[in-house]
Amino acid sequence: MLSRTLPRAILGVTVIAAVVSGYPYLQRKAVAVNGTQTLSTRQEASPTTAATPLDFPTIVERYGPAVVNISVTSAERRHSLRVPDDINPDDPFFQFFRRFAPEFQWPPYNPRIIRGLGSGFIVSADGLILTNAHVVDGASQVKVRLTDRREFKAKVLGVDASSDVALIRIDARDLPTVSLGDSSRVRAGEPVLAIGSPYGFENTATAGIVSAVARTLPEDTYVPFIQTDVAVNPGNSGGPLFNRYGQVIGINAQIYSQTGGYQGLSFAIPINVATKVEIQLLAHGKVTRGRLGIGIQDVDQGLAKSFGLSRPAGALIDSVEPGSPAAIGGLRPGDVVTQADNQNIDRSADLATHIADLSPGTMTTLRLIRNREPVTVTVKVGALEGKSSAQAKSGSAADRLGLAVRPLNDDERRSSGLANGLVVEDVEGAAARAGIEPGDIILSLNGMPVASGEQLRALAAKAGDQVALLIIRDNARIFVPVELG
Repeated sequence: MLSRTLPRAILGVTVIAAVVSGYPYLQRKAVAVNGTQTLSTRQEASPTTAATPLDFPTIVERYGPAVVNISVTSAERRHSLRVPDDINPDDPFFQFFRRFAPEFQWPPYNPRIIRGLGSGFIVSADGLILTNAHVVDGASQVKVRLTDRREFKAKVLGVDASSDVALIRIDARDLPTVSLGDSSRVRAGEPVLAIGSPYGFENTATAGIVSAVARTLPEDTYVPFIQTDVAVNPGNSGGPLFNRYGQVIGINAQIYSQTGGYQGLSFAIPINVATKVEIQLLAHGKVTRGRLGIGIQDVDQGLAKSFGLSRPAGALIDSVEPGSPAAIGGLRPGDVVTQADNQNIDRSADLATHIADLSPGTMTTLRLIRNREPVTVTVKVGALEGKSSAQAKSGSAADRLGLAVRPLNDDERRSSGLANGLVVEDVEGAAARAGIEPGDIILSLNGMPVASGEQLRALAAKAGDQVALLIIRDNARIFVPVELG
């Protein structure tokens, strides 16, 4: 699910999360519900500049065609049948396993295909679509279905696990698009409408109100969720949340549930957060965020009194990582941050979001209360590591084969008697579907010996739609056909 790599927040509410990019989902968990055009060229308006509010039927008619159904497929990882480590060499079954275990793995393994469903919405007429990261992350194939029944294969441009936002593209033009709103203007109590594909029922509309804003969940994430009571179920993942003006203000992402279905607590990623992620994914294929290296929590009435605050507000630092930017800048546990770069900090989520939006290397000025006295500290923001990824460029060996490999080391060469070979460290895509798995040793591609990842990539780039890999597994050599497509 979502996980916070920015400061941790200690919460007074318990919400459990579970991925719901398709039909399988976990019980007693909060279920995650799943062009070169720039943002500046899109139709965007705020409630203050919009015309009169729209009724829900008009919103569905006008913007429903821009909401898409997303279906994904991925191959189940294969588990080899190997000689048990604890079997006695004198056991009669030892020779059986040693001699025949390799044969049980072939004919070539046909991995079980895992399918999932989610939703998304078109943000540019040339095919850019926003959805949840958990809908498409790790998928071997992504298909998009429009309301006019056209279907397209989609390319994943980037996935950001920290915010649970992904950007995909389909090869189409003159598509219907949504209008984006300003999630900073969202208020508790206002009516909202969701459109998505719960349980595969395409373009389903459900409505409710905003229950709360800037809700922090115990998922180690910096996202200030919009909480609603809109009926959201498995398959709604990645679908839009509209305000009464027909503007998208959020991406439906999670629900609280003890059964796996809707129970009146739904959470959406603010569209302002999503569009910032989109800009970086479109430009760089990944997201870079600022980081201080602190754990923070909200300040309640008791803490406010203990720390000499006039009211319960601010972000209380409860931990500082050794060697982190915060430690270098002099921040301490017990400091209460009340302002960051002239922005008032009312809750811990305000600070987490503000720091995440800063570029690494930026100097940020924090005003805080320390030992009941006001203090100003300047800290150099660090970089938040990982949690986002871009799909390999089309046509690359990694994209075609889906293999991460390394050359044999000296010990492996001596023990195997091989002069060259590539050890598979990770596998996905075409190679996973063919049954290749970590630990296999690749000797050749279409009869050409391979000694380096660069050589394997070069041979794959020149190959046709199908190649034959000669591998060693459990001391047995076998050719594996890999359909690249």
